[in-house]
Amino acid sequence: MSTGHSRRWVLAGVGALAAAAGVGWSWRRAEAEAIDAASVEALWGQRFPRPQGGELVMAEQRGQALLINFWATWCAPCVKEMPELDRFARAQGARVKVIGLAVDKLAPVQDFLAKYPVSFAIGLAGMDGTDLARSLGNPGGLLPFTVLLDPKGKVVQRKLGETDVAELEAWAKRL
Repeated sequence: MSTGHSRRWVLAGVGALAAAAGVGWSWRRAEAEAIDAASVEALWGQRFPRPQGGELVMAEQRGQALLINFWATWCAPCVKEMPELDRFARAQGARVKVIGLAVDKLAPVQDFLAKYPVSFAIGLAGMDGTDLARSLGNPGGLLPFTVLLDPKGKVVQRKLGETDVAELEAWAKRL
């Protein structure tokens, strides 16, 4: 076999592998979007106690851009990013609503918010919050975890780890 034919076979093989990888990536992306849609649909049925009393009813949040942050008082990066989330919430107003879901107990959250109040809604997800975070794309259930939903309820951004105002503003610009 000549060098030219060998090279063509190699290129054809590389092309076939690239096409298979593309199909696999496309299938995984479609599967992830379907999981996201089902998870977000389940999210709308959730109700969380609020630290100051009452309930945070997720169905009432439907139809608006929503930034959900999973956090806990015992999580140092979570505590560190709370002022950043609050600054973002204040700057966004009604454009993007911010919700904090505490993977924590009532008393520590109340104590934390008494010292460091925030302008956005907080719900007590408890340890079930880890399962909810997993369903929204956080396989390890680690904290902090932030998800941005567009007004149609599609997950458009998610991040495991600490965020800051500049990053969140860049996310919001993509809506």
